[in-house]
Amino acid sequence: MLLKAVPRSRNFEAVLLFWVAGIQAFALAQVQLAVVQRMSWDMLLYWAPPALGAAVVHYVLRKHAVSADGLMLPLAYLLNGLGIAMIYRLDLAEIARGGIELYAERQVWLTVFAMFCAAAVVRLVPNHLALRKYPYLAGAAAVFLLILPAAPVIGKTINGATLWVGIGELTFQPGEVAKILLAIFFAGYLISKRDTLSEIGSRVLFMKVPRAKDLGPILLFWVASLGVLVLQRDLGTSILYFGLFLVMIYTATGRAFYVGAGMTMMITGALVASRLFDYVGRRFDTWLDPFANVNYNAAGGSYQLVQALFGMANGDVIGTGLGGGFPQLIPLAESDFIFAALGEELGLAGIFAILAIFLLLVYRGLRIANSHPDDFSRLLAIGLSFVIGLQLFVVAGGVMGLLPMTGLTTPFMAAGGSSLLANWVIIALLLRVSDSSLKRVQS
Repeated sequence: MLLKAVPRSRNFEAVLLFWVAGIQAFALAQVQLAVVQRMSWDMLLYWAPPALGAAVVHYVLRKHAVSADGLMLPLAYLLNGLGIAMIYRLDLAEIARGGIELYAERQVWLTVFAMFCAAAVVRLVPNHLALRKYPYLAGAAAVFLLILPAAPVIGKTINGATLWVGIGELTFQPGEVAKILLAIFFAGYLISKRDTLSEIGSRVLFMKVPRAKDLGPILLFWVASLGVLVLQRDLGTSILYFGLFLVMIYTATGRAFYVGAGMTMMITGALVASRLFDYVGRRFDTWLDPFANVNYNAAGGSYQLVQALFGMANGDVIGTGLGGGFPQLIPLAESDFIFAALGEELGLAGIFAILAIFLLLVYRGLRIANSHPDDFSRLLAIGLSFVIGLQLFVVAGGVMGLLPMTGLTTPFMAAGGSSLLANWVIIALLLRVSDSSLKRVQS
């Protein structure tokens, strides 16, 4: 009842933003005191710009989406701020050992840019229902972005995955924007084809099976997901796209057959790919037996995962405290394994708290969907919320050794601009949907 009673109030949001800014300031101060044994004004560089960015988004909401949800912005800002604090902590460790690969300052300005883009979306998209008119345009744009990394000259392969485009030192991951466009496409397409996809063809065992010609979309997208896996060498992106499609087609039709068939096809495709492609097989081998010497010592093997598991074990229940552990020993701790770095220094209790924040964020998104009278808006909000939820589930499962590692990053917290930008745009769209839902109910 308490969660349901949270008012959509900008004043309430402002109070929460104030507290979140205080939490981030405390985290940064704790990092400085633990690592360098003193506090300096440098902390302001990592605190003030994100606080200003959040204030700008809040101001735009006050002016242009006054009825929007009051929790989503503070929750996203809290996750983002904690991520910056951990990346800053890793930077201090890198400086102490004479390293030059620093990420925190860059992440601060990427955060500000992403927040400003979120504010721009709220301001420039006064009616999200206009997106319903262009599902095929969104789908075509998503396909273009997905194949863009394969283009010569600008396509980049990093850590074995061909997911980036870049010019010089500037790189961007088009697939992060594509997931938003795919959610828009699926919402528009499935609403228009819902009746057709819901028709019953025959009964097989205990399930009602659609007509054969209506199975085209799920088969087509299964093939497309495998294409992403093969051409871009990225298991996580493939799972995210196909999972998004399954959730949205089930939500649109209410047919459990699509989920059952889709999960069967996903597992079958992954098992076949693990036999046909070495890089997929290695992911499964390192997951099933990360401590085997052959997997631990192999290039791209389980060394990272093992270090992450030992780090989280070192954190125990309450953690070593920010700045008190050794997360710098985990490769890619600032990006792929930031969840493990947080687990070491915040412990199991801290990880549960972070998961609770994510759960509340996804819950608010689903509640926005449930409260909107328009079918397209409901489906779009569910899809966008699921993108964040599934991404976290796959990342956390991989870092804890419960799922194969996929290459996805923790939303809002991991270093990198493409994912951060996409996730802040998702928040902006959900805020816009929530604003329109209350206005429609009142009218």
